[in-house]
Amino acid sequence: MRILVTGAAGFVGFHLSQRLLSQGVEVVGVDNLNDYYDVNLKRARLSQLEGRAGFTFRTLDLADREAMTSLFSEINFSVVVNLGAQAGVRYSIKNPNAYIDSNLVGFGNVLEGCRHNNVKHLVYASSSSVYGANTKMPFSVHHNVDHPVSLYAATKKANELMAHTYSSLYNLPTTGLRFFTVYGPWGRPDMAYFSFTKAILEGKPIDVYNNGNMKRDFTYIDDIVEGLVRVIDRIPIPNSEWRSDNPDPGTSYAPYRIYNIGNNNPVELLRFIEVMEECLGKMAVKNYMPIQAGDVPATFADVDDLIRDVGFRPETSIEKGMGMFIEWYKGYYGV
Repeated sequence: MRILVTGAAGFVGFHLSQRLLSQGVEVVGVDNLNDYYDVNLKRARLSQLEGRAGFTFRTLDLADREAMTSLFSEINFSVVVNLGAQAGVRYSIKNPNAYIDSNLVGFGNVLEGCRHNNVKHLVYASSSSVYGANTKMPFSVHHNVDHPVSLYAATKKANELMAHTYSSLYNLPTTGLRFFTVYGPWGRPDMAYFSFTKAILEGKPIDVYNNGNMKRDFTYIDDIVEGLVRVIDRIPIPNSEWRSDNPDPGTSYAPYRIYNIGNNNPVELLRFIEVMEECLGKMAVKNYMPIQAGDVPATFADVDDLIRDVGFRPETSIEKGMGMFIEWYKGYYGV
């Protein structure tokens, strides 16, 4: 099997590539290595992959239509896992064009590549952000998600709609995975847990938004990868019970599925900070702030469909997961 992993130098793409290579899968990784966050961290991830049997890498921008067309015509992929995207809710307010180029134009190029080159399954990253203004908990893939509160969320919802169109028109099997607050070793420096760790170690204050009244369904990276690997092997088929007079958003008459991948156990932000303090052996200086534009106060994943279809439930505790992250952080940065 040969799998294309876009965003291979990114947090999830790197970990997934490692796992696939350990299983003897041939991986072609692409990434544009942009400077949204420290490029040296991306290159350090890549250095863990390059030289391993079965791995090849190309520096490539998903929004480059000609380059993407050439890639798909040159190499036959059984499966495509699209993890390359412009991430970050807050940054989407400052730089919307980056999201339009990468998440919409880039994803369109991925879909076209799959359509024209007999790809058997497209798996792509969506986000818990698509739930937007929804407050009914836990969030279910069978709930309507038509009220995003950030452009990032809107592009991820658009990806789901675009994928459905290709599943319907061209019988392309697609599976979207809504990730819930992924954390762990080799993570993204723009994420709160990463910047909090750095600030606490340096004795600097951390900004605690919504005055700490936040909950997140923190999901450890190994659980995300396990879910991905299992979903890759489960090619979706049409739902024979889908009804057009009462449409189910999570399934379709086409070979299309959506799954949540979350820990199914929301953690209060202040408890999360306590765990960090315990792992670091140092107290945080907290700067309480109002909620930021584009943020939501809580996330909570219903993972019943994931459990039913692939037999997996994420369950790494925040205590265990943060311990492993901080151990990596201290080793990587030499603190």
